[in-house]
Order: sequence, then structure tokens, then C-alpha cells
Amino acid sequence: MTDITHLKITGMSCEHCVKSAAKALEAVDGVDSVDVTLEPGGAIVSGNADKDQLIAAVTTAGYEAEPA
Repeated sequence: MTDITHLKITGMSCEHCVKSAAKALEAVDGVDSVDVTLEPGGAIVSGNADKDQLIAAVTTAGYEAEPA
């Protein structure tokens, strides 16, 4: 079963930030696909990855994340 996780991401200011956040999310075990947007600043993650691991990955990449 594939879950959909919505995250609010703050601290991104350009497309490089979007790519960096997406790359961090894609590296988490259980992620099938990622769609990160600059405006309004969020991500939609498909897969069975743990939400806390997704948030930690974004934080490690230098941004703030929380469930949306």
C-alpha cells in the first residue's frame, strides 16, 4: 500500500533549494516519488516512508519541515 505524505517546507528560496530538498527526500527508504514546490513551499511524497524520517531528511538538507 502506498501512502501519500504532505509536508510544509520553509526556508527554500530558489529552484536549487527545491532540487536539494527533493534529493534529500528521495534518499529516504520507502519513498516512491517526490514532488517539491517552491510556492507555497511543500512536498508531496508517495511511498511508505516514515514521516519523521522525511522531516529529518529535509532538516538535514537545511530546511524546516512539518506535516501539512
